[in-house]
Amino acid sequence: MILPSVFERFAEKTPVPVMARAAIEFALSRSALDQLFDQHAQKQYTRHLLFSSVFDLMSVVVTGAYQSLSCAYQDHEESLPVSLTSVYNKLQGIEPDVSAQLVHYCAGRLLAVQRLLGGVREGWVPGYRVRVLDGNHLAATEHRLKETRDQAAGPLPGQALVLYDPQADLVTDVILEPDGHAQERSRLDDVVVRLRAKDLVVADRNLCVRTFLLGVIARRACFAIREHAQLPWEPAGKQRKLGRTEGGRLREQRVLIRTDDGEAVYLRRVVVELDQPTRDGDTVVAIVTNLPAQAADAKAVARLYRRRWTIEGAFLDLAVALQCEINTLCYPQAALFGFCVGLVVYNLLGLIKGALRGVHGEDEVAQLSAYYLADELAGVSRGMNVAIQEEEWHVFGRMNARQFATQMRVWAKKVRLARFRKHPRGAKNPPVKRHYDPAHPHVSTARILQQRKCKL
Repeated sequence: MILPSVFERFAEKTPVPVMARAAIEFALSRSALDQLFDQHAQKQYTRHLLFSSVFDLMSVVVTGAYQSLSCAYQDHEESLPVSLTSVYNKLQGIEPDVSAQLVHYCAGRLLAVQRLLGGVREGWVPGYRVRVLDGNHLAATEHRLKETRDQAAGPLPGQALVLYDPQADLVTDVILEPDGHAQERSRLDDVVVRLRAKDLVVADRNLCVRTFLLGVIARRACFAIREHAQLPWEPAGKQRKLGRTEGGRLREQRVLIRTDDGEAVYLRRVVVELDQPTRDGDTVVAIVTNLPAQAADAKAVARLYRRRWTIEGAFLDLAVALQCEINTLCYPQAALFGFCVGLVVYNLLGLIKGALRGVHGEDEVAQLSAYYLADELAGVSRGMNVAIQEEEWHVFGRMNARQFATQMRVWAKKVRLARFRKHPRGAKNPPVKRHYDPAHPHVSTARILQQRKCKL
């Protein structure tokens, strides 16, 4: 494949932004984005402003290339046929299903490449596809809506239930709820329909609901979910002591829950008596599961729940490395769309890390910082988009998965991992108690340093 010389210079010096931009073209070309919008939009339609143009604007804000949507609009105004007000109106009307389908479609395209790259990690339970399920409430927005200006309460623009595949390091599905005060549990039926046989849902106790567990079983899928105190289970066998596991003593018991018709459904209840209480003061953690014992023993089930925290790392990367919760987007549809664009960019970073795993190995990539990777995208993307014409990226949209994986592997070999390594700090010192003298509210730093020299 012959590419312009300027393209090759960017690929040689800054391969990560090139990989990300090419991945967008492969997974979400303009034609694919507009087709996705036409298929799933129920009320909104295209008049002048294309859905792909809105995605482009939001993506450069999420990656930090621009500090705000209005700043990005000013730089792209010549290529947009509408005013900034029209852009905001378009954002406010994007239906949640369109945003959710954007994430699902992108993950499907990237997963095929991830497998070819050798970037898929070893499975948590052989023969099962783990789906870590967690909820995320979007942060409160600014008080821009007229009805919120005289209120101290923070306006919540919505929430999301996220299904994360830790093997592929991709968010595969998201269920969006515009009502920030709605119960997460109210959308669990939408999670069930997205499951298939041999899926394994790992979740926290907030999502441990009898009807949800029965729905997962009906889909011939499995779960390992921390028990909620309100789950109505009945003992169906004696507790068995199984010695120690990491963090405590282990017990297991056969239990049952009942369907609406009173039919018994048997589960395993794995209990860990903790050596140290949790942050909430809990001394016992119980996990209910329908996994067969031959697939995962009690220790493996307990380990599964501990590994659930990988999705917290994903949410942390979204919050710290990406600007996917934009506090100026007050309308729920706009805020949820911004969050989904953030999930798409997170998946692009997941693909890049997968390519690096395939070339450099898992241990090396585990030391990389999502913050530094995102900072590289933000710092280079604007100049790269000026130097490389949009038409020159279209070649990647015409590639099949195998061709694109081959190209990603070539770029991955050029990445200098040392530029993106984490720098973990040591243990924090206990805070020093400060004293305040109203007569001397300020001190001179120069005099303090001079006094230090005198003591030496």
